[in-house]
Amino acid sequence: MLFWVIAAVLTLGASLAVLLPLAGSAKERDSQDAHDLEVYRDQLSELDRDLARGLIQPVEAEQARAEIARRIIRLGTGETAAAAPGTMPKLAGLLSMAAVLAVPLLSWGIYSRIGSPDLPSQPLAERLAKNPADSSVDELVARAEAHLTKNPSDGRGWDVLAPIYLRIGRFPDAVTAYRNAIRLAGETAARQAGLGEAMVNGAGGVVSAEAQAVFEAALKLEPANPKANFYLALALSQEGRKPEAVAMLQKMQASLPQDSPWRRAVGQALAAEGSRPAAGPSEDQVAAASSLSDEDRSAMIETMVAGLDEKLKQNPRDAEGWMRLIRSYAVLRKPDEARAALRRGIAVFGADSPEAKQFTAFAGTLGLTATE
Repeated sequence: MLFWVIAAVLTLGASLAVLLPLAGSAKERDSQDAHDLEVYRDQLSELDRDLARGLIQPVEAEQARAEIARRIIRLGTGETAAAAPGTMPKLAGLLSMAAVLAVPLLSWGIYSRIGSPDLPSQPLAERLAKNPADSSVDELVARAEAHLTKNPSDGRGWDVLAPIYLRIGRFPDAVTAYRNAIRLAGETAARQAGLGEAMVNGAGGVVSAEAQAVFEAALKLEPANPKANFYLALALSQEGRKPEAVAMLQKMQASLPQDSPWRRAVGQALAAEGSRPAAGPSEDQVAAASSLSDEDRSAMIETMVAGLDEKLKQNPRDAEGWMRLIRSYAVLRKPDEARAALRRGIAVFGADSPEAKQFTAFAGTLGLTATE
């Protein structure tokens, strides 16, 4: 009942705040018109007296009388005015008032059908005090954030919150949480691999050099960690080292338990690699390169990079090919060519395309920008 009383008072106040100015303006307008009409009538009387005393010529008196009559007509009142102009302002005022009154009436009618005025309020403090089993994910995150605001050195709290951030797509927050957990609670393979996954997702799927270092740190703690191995295989694929990526994925597939959730991801990655044309060196080329001198090996690599560049000119819609080319030029310490490849790749897909954003993020991990 209290809700309806408060709602009625607020509705009345809001309606009066709009209606009173409308009513006041109409009264002010009518009062002003009446005053002007009285002035014009006095002018007509004065004009007749001047004409009777011979102070003004008949022709001039007639012109002045016509001008005063025109002013009276413009007021929308008086004996010479038509009825319609005088009723229009009143009609507009009535329509405005009706519209103002209709809004709260319609709102009340709709709310009475679909609203829940008897539903008890749910303050944040009470929601955070609920049993965690009865709380939503947002409430659990808010509870954890409130706790960590008061206790920022709670490594266990950061360790719990980090994978939740990762699951709900808050990747920068996940990176921060994982770093805090590692700093406060120590390194583990799971924390390092989680940090790397958050970094990869935050970069649009690109495995940066920093993320690779994090995954390698996870493998030092747990050599069979599936997450770290999977993303390092992805990094090899992004670098154009397809044979190595496939070999790593096949090794994972053979060693993973049958009930491992990573078996499906590895199978999909192998299928994708099988359908993707090879853009890097073959196994024979790799073996041949290992037996060459440094100068000959560099020449061979440059030849393969030039071949990749030529393939991209013929098939420019290969997004992964552009990333391999950018990285290859960066590895060869040719930053100008790497930036040129970045600009060319962006131009192919458009500056606002997802591919262009991915190229830019990937180049950023190599210390490159398109405008440098």
